[in-house]
Amino acid sequence: MEFFRNLRIVPRWLIVMVDAIIVFHAALFAFFIRFNFNLDQVDRFDILPAVLVFTLLAVVSMLMTHSYVGIVRHTHSGDLVNMMKMLGMAHVLLALIKTSNTYVMWLDAGFFLPFSVGLIASLLAFPLLIGYRLLVKEAYQYAIFTRNKGTAKKVAIYGAGQAGILTYQTLSGHGSSQWQPVAFIDDDPVKSKMVLHGKKIFLGINGLKYAVEKLGVQEVVIAINTLTPQRRREIVDTCLALGIPSKTIPPAEEWFNVGLQTKDIREVRIEDLLSREEILLDKNSVAADIKGKVVMVTGAAGSIGSELSRQLLKCRPKHLIVLDQAESALYDLQQEIKNHPQGAKIEYLIADIRNKDRMREIFNQFRPQLVFHAAAYKHVPMMEAYPEEAIQCNVLGTKILADLSAAYGAEKFVMVSTDKAVNPTNVMGASKRLAEMYVQSLDYHLSMQEMEGHTRFITTRFGNVLGSNGSVIPLFRKQIMEGGPLTVTHPEITRYFMTIPEACQLVLEAGVMGNGGEIYVFDMGEPVKIVDLAKKMIALSGKKLNEDIKIEFTGLRAGEKLYEELLNKDEEVTATHHPKIKIAKVKASEYEMIHDNIGEFHNIIGFQDEFEVVRQLKKLVPEFVSNYSRFSKLDSTKEEVLY
Repeated sequence: MEFFRNLRIVPRWLIVMVDAIIVFHAALFAFFIRFNFNLDQVDRFDILPAVLVFTLLAVVSMLMTHSYVGIVRHTHSGDLVNMMKMLGMAHVLLALIKTSNTYVMWLDAGFFLPFSVGLIASLLAFPLLIGYRLLVKEAYQYAIFTRNKGTAKKVAIYGAGQAGILTYQTLSGHGSSQWQPVAFIDDDPVKSKMVLHGKKIFLGINGLKYAVEKLGVQEVVIAINTLTPQRRREIVDTCLALGIPSKTIPPAEEWFNVGLQTKDIREVRIEDLLSREEILLDKNSVAADIKGKVVMVTGAAGSIGSELSRQLLKCRPKHLIVLDQAESALYDLQQEIKNHPQGAKIEYLIADIRNKDRMREIFNQFRPQLVFHAAAYKHVPMMEAYPEEAIQCNVLGTKILADLSAAYGAEKFVMVSTDKAVNPTNVMGASKRLAEMYVQSLDYHLSMQEMEGHTRFITTRFGNVLGSNGSVIPLFRKQIMEGGPLTVTHPEITRYFMTIPEACQLVLEAGVMGNGGEIYVFDMGEPVKIVDLAKKMIALSGKKLNEDIKIEFTGLRAGEKLYEELLNKDEEVTATHHPKIKIAKVKASEYEMIHDNIGEFHNIIGFQDEFEVVRQLKKLVPEFVSNYSRFSKLDSTKEEVLY
C-alpha cells in the first residue's frame, strides 16, 4: 500500500498506455467470443493487424475526447461518460475508414475488425476501463484510511442527499484529510438503514446518538442546505450535549460552480443558530424600482450601509453614491466593490452629514432620486457619555439630509432606525426617536401642501444586527480567544437579532412599498437571552463554562434596558402585503413645532452644558426616561412636554 500512499498524479501518457493495452486485449478476446472459441473460424481473419488498427483508432479517440485527463483516484460518473464517448468515437472512425477503403482500397479488408467483433470489444473494454480506475480509487482511499486511522477523526455526515454525498466525497477523497466519514444521518425515514458509499444511514437525532455511542463518532458535519433553523439548533444542541463538535458546509451557491473543498467546511457559528426562517421578498419589484436611478447611501462604510450598497448594485442603479466620513472603512468598501460586474457608476464620497454646505454641494451635483440614510452614532454608552455628538449626528444630520432630499426633489428618503427608539431609556435611542419624528412630520407637512411628486419619507425600525460593528457577538468571540471572561451586563438581559443581509433586504423592501410617513417594523422573531448566547458561544468554541471560560456580570450600563421593544404602549400596527413586515401607527408631530425646537439645539450645543442638551431632548421625546444614567434626575423635574 505504500505505493498508493505516496501516489500523486500519474503522467497522462501512462493512462493512455494502460487504456490502449486494455482495448487491445479486449479486441483480441472479442474474436474468440464472436466465433465461440472455434479456432478454425478465427484463423480466417488476420487478427493482429485488425486489433492493432482498432487500438490505434481508440488512442486517437482518447486524444479527441480527452478521456485520459481525469485523475484516476478521483474517478466519478463523468469519467464513465467519457469512456462511452471514446469507444463510440473509435467505432465512428472505424466505420469511416472502412467505407473510404471500399473506394480507394488502400488497405486490405482484413485490417479492419468486423462490426460484431468491434461491438463485443467495446462491451468488454468499457467495464475494464472503468473497473481499474475504481480499483485504483478504492486502493488509494484505503491507503489514506490506514495512514490516518490513528489520527483522523471519525465523522458522521448529517444529510444523505446530494450535499451529503459531495461532502463525503470531499472528505474521503482528500489525501491530507484528517476526517474519516463513518456514517450518514438523515431525517428521511425512507433512507433509514440504507447504505451509501458503504456507510449506513441512521435516522435523525436518535441515529446520531447511536452513531456516537456505537461507532465512536467524534464530529458531525451538517450537510443539508434546506435545513430549517430550528432543526439546525436541535442538531447542534444534541452535539453539544454529546460533547462533540459540529461543523457545517456553506450555502450551495457559494461552492456550486467551483466544487466543495475541505477548507469550505467550517465550524458552526452562533449566527447559524440565531437565524430564523428566511423572509422571502419580492426581489424583482425591488430591483425594478431601483434600476436606472441615482441612489445615495449614507453611512455606507458601516455594517448596514455597506451591505445596502452591495445589494443595491445587484438592482443595477444608474449611479450609486456611497458616502461616509470614515476614510479607512470607505476605502475597504471601495476595494471590495470597485470591480463589480453590474455596470453602475459608483461615487465614493468622504463627507460628514452634519456639514450642511458640503451636503448641499453633493445633492446639487448628483441629484439623488433615492436616499438610504444609515449614518448614525449607535453605541449606547458612548452616546450617553457624549450627548451633543448624538444630537448633532442622529438628529441634526438627519434633518439636513431630509431637508435637502425634499429641496432637490428626491423620490424617497428611507431612514434606518432602531428598536432602541421605542420608549427610549438612553440618549442614543431618544435621538433616533426624534429623528423618526422629524422625517415623519416633514412627510406629513409636504403631503398637506399637496405638492405633486414631493419626497416620500419612510422609516424602518429593527433590533440588533448579527455581526454588526460594536455588537455583542464579535465582542464575545474576541473575549473567548483571549480566554475570557465573557462580560454580560445582567443575567436577565435580552435582545432581538437579525442578520445584516436580511435587515438590508427589509430596508429595500420597505423603501419600495412605502408611500410616505410610515414607520416599518420587522418581525424579529423571539428575543434571546444574552447570557444564553454567551454560554452557547463558549460551548461552540469547544470550551467548558466555568472551567475554561467564565461569565462575569458587570451590571447594566448607563441608559441600558433589560428588554428591547419594537412598539411603545401607544403604538399599534397594521398589516402590509408581507406577513413579516408591519406598519407602526404613530401620530405625526406638528412640523413647525418639531422643526423650531430641533433648531433650538443650535443655541445649546457647544456651551458645554450636556444637561441642557438632554433636557431639550426630553422635552421633544416625552417618553424618554433615563435608566441607570446621570440624566435620571432630569426626569423628576421634567417640564411640560412640547406636544
